[in-house]
Amino acid sequence: MRHHHISTRAVHVVNDPPPPGSRPLSVPLVQSSAFAFDSADALAEAMSGPDGPYAYSRRGNPTVRALEQTLAGLEGGAGALAFASGMGAISGVLLALLRPGDRVLAQRCLYGGTYAVLSDLSARYGIEVAYVDGDDPGEVERRAADGRVPTLLLLETIANPTGRVPDLPALLAVARRLGITSVVDNSLASPVLCRPLELGADVVVHSTTKYLSGHSDVLGGAAVFADDGLRRRIWPRTVELGACADPFAAWLTLRGIQTLPLRMRETCANAAVLAERFAAHPRVTAVHYPWLPGHPSYDTARKVLSGGGGLLSVELAGGREAGRAFIEGVRVARLALSLGGVESLVAHPASTSHRELDARALAAAGIAPGLVRLSVGIEDVEDLWGDFERVLAERPGPTGRPWSASFGLTKRTSHS
Repeated sequence: MRHHHISTRAVHVVNDPPPPGSRPLSVPLVQSSAFAFDSADALAEAMSGPDGPYAYSRRGNPTVRALEQTLAGLEGGAGALAFASGMGAISGVLLALLRPGDRVLAQRCLYGGTYAVLSDLSARYGIEVAYVDGDDPGEVERRAADGRVPTLLLLETIANPTGRVPDLPALLAVARRLGITSVVDNSLASPVLCRPLELGADVVVHSTTKYLSGHSDVLGGAAVFADDGLRRRIWPRTVELGACADPFAAWLTLRGIQTLPLRMRETCANAAVLAERFAAHPRVTAVHYPWLPGHPSYDTARKVLSGGGGLLSVELAGGREAGRAFIEGVRVARLALSLGGVESLVAHPASTSHRELDARALAAAGIAPGLVRLSVGIEDVEDLWGDFERVLAERPGPTGRPWSASFGLTKRTSHS
């Protein structure tokens, strides 16, 4: 282009692929919204499906496709689609699979955003939604006994914030036998702890914002499919919805995935230690952690998961005020709503995400007024426990004195 004007040469920067025989060690970030072609026919062909040449990044992008292929490999799926957020993935899958008049069975302990989408679909399109506990596969069969077999079964590997784990092998077997499409949200387990497709699920969805990216700097989602035909059927609907993944977010997620097994190992180990210590503390009335003996899902979790995960919830004596005081008193952990990052986070649902619910509504959701949710990170566990124990000992108790004095305790060391 040396004979062109400087303005033209400045626009058309060099953009050649690597020479044959070499390739970049890391996945390239292709931050391009559109791609050029030599013929109209080639461009038209690129727009016909999810796996051909790239035409427009809403329809496909090299970095995004690398993430999709990586996630399919991690989950043992035939293919995947990446989205702009976890809710984009859930909404895209549900909107593509459901029609007016369909029936959905959903796990009762369900993420609030998913519950909101189902409620909206029910109100706007007459989709019938019923809720099941997730412990009894016979409940799914009974729901189909009236001759109207549900269209879709929606489950979560680990429920937030109660830690309930459904009997995935049994539930998914019933769904497959009855011809019900099954969708499992695996965000809180990640493919390191559970791979629902290997247990019989049709679709697995993720908020890649959480453990997959792992550094609190990405907003993203994904759906992984056991059958590639289902992925191809859903792809046009996701293109129309427009909730496509951003290439930079996909690149950051790929970078995070490379340390996913290491991070999950540390967060699970930390959470298990903290769960045991909280369970022994006199100010804590209950601990919700699936790998802690006594949890309602303990036996199922040991069967389904290869680790307890990094999310645990504790119920504090003193109710709502005690929970609020705890989250405002910590110094190592941070007060924030997300989860799955390298740093530990705390939240008090009754005064934040569920603050509009009265006591009866909170009880129906399984959320005690004093329940505090912890997303355990990879910090040193003794630093974390020392921080939590300090808050438990120093915040005012029911008598107005420190909790340690209220219970006749002396402050323990962080190594107790």
